[in-house]
Amino acid sequence: MKITSKVAVAALGLVCIGSVANAQSLDDAKKAINAEQYSKAKSILKNLTVTEPTKDADYFYLGWVYLQQDEADSAKLIFNKGLAVNPKSALNYAGLGAVAFVDKDKATATTNFNQAIALATKKDVEPYVYVGKAYLLVPSVNAAIAPADAKAAIDVLTKGLTINPKNTDLLLARGSAYLSQLQNTEASNDFDAALEIDPKLASADVAEGVISKFANNYTDAEAKFQAALAIDPNFGPAYREWAETDLRWANSEAKMSAKKQEAVEHYQKFLSLTDMSVESQMRYADFLISAKDPADYKILQQLATDMSKSAGTNLRIYRYLGYAAYENKDYAAGLAALNTWLTKADPKRIIPADYLYLGRLQIATGKDSLGVQNLRKAYDLDSTQADVFQEIAKSDYTNKKYLEAANAYKEYIDKSHKATLNDYLSEALSFYKEYTTEYYSKAVPKPVADTALLTKSDSAFSYIQHKATAPVAIVALYQAREQDFKEPDRASSKGLAKPFYEQYIALTTAKGVKDGDKPFLAEAYDYLGRYYELAAKDDAKATEAYTNALANSPSDTEALDYMKRKGKK
Repeated sequence: MKITSKVAVAALGLVCIGSVANAQSLDDAKKAINAEQYSKAKSILKNLTVTEPTKDADYFYLGWVYLQQDEADSAKLIFNKGLAVNPKSALNYAGLGAVAFVDKDKATATTNFNQAIALATKKDVEPYVYVGKAYLLVPSVNAAIAPADAKAAIDVLTKGLTINPKNTDLLLARGSAYLSQLQNTEASNDFDAALEIDPKLASADVAEGVISKFANNYTDAEAKFQAALAIDPNFGPAYREWAETDLRWANSEAKMSAKKQEAVEHYQKFLSLTDMSVESQMRYADFLISAKDPADYKILQQLATDMSKSAGTNLRIYRYLGYAAYENKDYAAGLAALNTWLTKADPKRIIPADYLYLGRLQIATGKDSLGVQNLRKAYDLDSTQADVFQEIAKSDYTNKKYLEAANAYKEYIDKSHKATLNDYLSEALSFYKEYTTEYYSKAVPKPVADTALLTKSDSAFSYIQHKATAPVAIVALYQAREQDFKEPDRASSKGLAKPFYEQYIALTTAKGVKDGDKPFLAEAYDYLGRYYELAAKDDAKATEAYTNALANSPSDTEALDYMKRKGKK
């Protein structure tokens, strides 16, 4: 799980250079963190903990870097070392609270956050900054921040601002919290205030650019990123946000498709300005996943493969390998990689998308039952993943589990809110196929086919005919078949299917009969022939219907039998 704030992802690290009365080297480390040069920052801070072993702030920032590098256990160890040198270190209590928060231990997190604020000296607002930022930590780059967590962040950061209303760290962090909930006006006010205090604050310009990105004002976003780079040409996060803006722009406007290539170039520039650490490359991997471009998945698979060969590989690389291999149809390799991730990673690092891809890979490799279970698990963990029901339905239908398929299609229709008429058609056909499977079953004892299935299929078929711009021939055909099943017997037919077969004939002949239509037309005319002969007792119309059946299918046995019985051939 990438332990990072959504707006740190969206608006940068938001770690501004505070007025820390400490050695310049700590200031250098903070600059490196701000530029997402985590390996460089870690090296500086490790050295500081040796040369300045009693400075608790050094330990805190080192732990914070570990937290950004998805190493929560190491971060916790470092924060505790900071408390060992200073048991009243407010920052390190904030750090322990952040570790507990990402471990989903909200009670312990709250206790540590409260302790951090209680220990903060009268004018020290840094603990407020990092308690607030801790509430914005999420398990993956594109994960949402819960409204309650954003509110908690805003509340503690606002308290800090009552102590020091000119602190840009507090303003930027609170702006990030507002932006995570799309409260753009409030976010912009905080970012503007930070820029008014320090016009050379590149991170604030980048944050303003992110607001414009989310408002789909891409030209303005670019101008903000360029403004940040005018302040600091080597401020990597500006290029990263520019890349992600380019990608969003390309996906929203077809005429801007060239922006995808520009996005890759900007992201590569960002990487060149970082220390090219595994963490930076994993962030690039997250970017490639969000791009959802087939070519990008090939790059991602190669990138993850190369990273997996490094000593001390971060396990999350196997997540990337699994996702990319699935998209590249390298299913066996994908399943092996994702199983490595899921079996070896800390359970707290597993996200719903992991089960989504695991399920897809299992279905693709013939393990459908397991795949369906994991797709459902992905939805149970993240109810926004309602699209899984369409995938589940397709798998069940392929495996002739028609009732399960029908119910899955219904769940998709009910929960996704983006179903098409084709999904209603698939639902209807699944209910219909379940009925016919029961009806024609050779099991002993023979099951009684459930007519409620026909009612459900007819409901979906009727919906299609009501919503479609014009009646659909194939739907009329299935409606006719449904009604035919409801007839008591041929001799006492009530003609329930008659209007639907007639509608099918009219729709099909109107558009021009193709060879593929002829067997179904013969079926429709056969029904009409039976009805007129046995129920309506109208041989003239029966003969006409059977003649039309033979015109479409000269070997039609029912029509030939009628003609033979009537001496017409």
